[in-house]
Amino acid sequence: MTKWTIRIAFLVLAMGGGILIGTLTAPGDWYAALNKPVFNPPNWVFAPVWTTLYVLIAMAGWRQYETQDTRSLRNLWWCQLVLNFLWPPVFFLVQQPWLALVVILSLWAVIALFIRKAWSSDRVSALSFVPYFVWVSFASMLNLAIAALN
Repeated sequence: MTKWTIRIAFLVLAMGGGILIGTLTAPGDWYAALNKPVFNPPNWVFAPVWTTLYVLIAMAGWRQYETQDTRSLRNLWWCQLVLNFLWPPVFFLVQQPWLALVVILSLWAVIALFIRKAWSSDRVSALSFVPYFVWVSFASMLNLAIAALN
């Protein structure tokens, strides 16, 4: 496979998976009826943020795939993707904000570990996960607040 084929595959995986999960778990009446904290952003914010993050996630993924000596980073990349795609169904479909908090805090830890491990060997991938880490930190606080308020 060429580098561009790999890169497109990672983009399709991250973006396509995110779009599919987002479509299948779109917030409905249950979410609309929840008490939310004052720092809850408007719904329109989520799509552009996640679009940007999925591009950065895909980039880090293809960089790890193209590098031969990063098996542990590849495993962390796959782990974060699984946790990322697991959170929306737990929160929106199963409607379990406390369980979703466990998932998102696990995601947060894996992202932090990925950044730490990638920092010396692949600074670009590490830096591409920094906005993701910041957003998941915010989303974790939001998840906690919603769980506590409801």
